[in-house]
Amino acid sequence: MLAISGSLPRDRERYGLEVKWDGIRALIHLNGELKVTGRHGADYTRRYPEISAFGVKNAVIDGEVVALDRRGRPNFVRLQHRMHDNAPTETALELYPVTYLPFDLLCLDGRELFDLPYRDRRALLDELDIGAPPYFPGESDLLSATHEQGLEGVVAKRLDSPYRPGTRSPWWVKVKHLDTREVVIGGWKPGKGRRAGGVGSLIMGVFTDRGLTYVGHVGTGFTDAVLERLREFLSPLEIPRSPFADRVPWRNRWVRPELVGEVAYTMWTDDLRLRHPVWRGLRPDKIPSEVTL
Repeated sequence: MLAISGSLPRDRERYGLEVKWDGIRALIHLNGELKVTGRHGADYTRRYPEISAFGVKNAVIDGEVVALDRRGRPNFVRLQHRMHDNAPTETALELYPVTYLPFDLLCLDGRELFDLPYRDRRALLDELDIGAPPYFPGESDLLSATHEQGLEGVVAKRLDSPYRPGTRSPWWVKVKHLDTREVVIGGWKPGKGRRAGGVGSLIMGVFTDRGLTYVGHVGTGFTDAVLERLREFLSPLEIPRSPFADRVPWRNRWVRPELVGEVAYTMWTDDLRLRHPVWRGLRPDKIPSEVTL
């Protein structure tokens, strides 16, 4: 089940508020053995060996994989070091450990819980005592508290809402302090100076009824290591012509639009460009066709 973006609902007494964790979505399947999967069924079990069975024998749990910084806050940049590694070394596990934060319970002891209200699913989840972060009354000041603590925002969930897999529903509303969004990478602009010979900036698009539509380029937020890794991902995808439906300025290197990334930005311009985008990282858990205007 997916959330829409928006502001806090007016009838806040009908909602519970959760912290919006800056990580990637994952389901835990427990039935004799443990399996961790992403939103679209990709197997993450070997990627995140820190995730344990919690002592629960038969359940399906929804939650977020996060990498915490020294202050205990989720750090998406740290998580990037683990998001593509299906065989993490002991060094990677030590330097960039991940934590699983459960927030919903979909099945328990063979019983599907999709039609139960959110408040009842959360009560059952809390009874499992597996470290699920609490949710708060809708009237609480959690949004201000997350802003003060440097967290991403909150998710408001209707207390009486069922769970509808694959549905983006107004029953769940994510409220962010900083605007972020997914973009599809359609090409890259060669770098200059210190970045000569490598990636200077990425050419971003989203899908509209015209096809892949240009929304700008992003050239900040990268480390040298990230740029080198991006080049490794982009090189096998190179194609001779632009994948964009509209004309894109500059002489670029084009790639098949198969990689999804995330950027932070200040606003949309009138000509549908992202203003002041900053790179946050690749999103292997997202499908390009889902990245729409």
